[in-house]
Amino acid sequence: MQSRKLVAPVELVERRIYFIRGQKVMMDSELAELYQVPTKSLNLAIKRKAQRFPEDFMFRLTKTEADSLRFQNETSKNTGRGGRRYLPYVFTEHGVAMLSSVLNSERAVQVNIVIIRTFIKLREILSTHKDLAERLANLERKYEEHDNELKAVFEAIRQLLAAPTAPKRRIGFSAAR
Repeated sequence: MQSRKLVAPVELVERRIYFIRGQKVMMDSELAELYQVPTKSLNLAIKRKAQRFPEDFMFRLTKTEADSLRFQNETSKNTGRGGRRYLPYVFTEHGVAMLSSVLNSERAVQVNIVIIRTFIKLREILSTHKDLAERLANLERKYEEHDNELKAVFEAIRQLLAAPTAPKRRIGFSAAR
């Protein structure tokens, strides 16, 4: 079996997946860069096949969301020279999968394979973190119960230590009389 050179490193794809509106998504311009096509061409191809991209596959960002991403990515402003005239589209994992049927190139297929594998990897990582968080919460509850029991023991010891001592009685006989 011949080993293929990856068309896009997984690490590069991972950095281009954002969490917006509770979903993992990729921006149209970054997908276009990975596919090595102009963003305008990518969006035109999608508009021609709009019925394949319902809202849970692709949606347009609000101005606030786009500004937030622009700030995070340190990209150019959207007015004046440089930048975009329109708010960007973002694609969910299903939208990215659908792109391979819209973009008919070998590169698009290969890039999609890497992207889908990256989404799967992220899903596995997130589920592992969820399991770990749940285990940690269980441990905290368990030790919280023990904590309360230990606190009671320590409090009892403190009370014993702080108990007033009775005046010392002399032991033995008194010779003076």
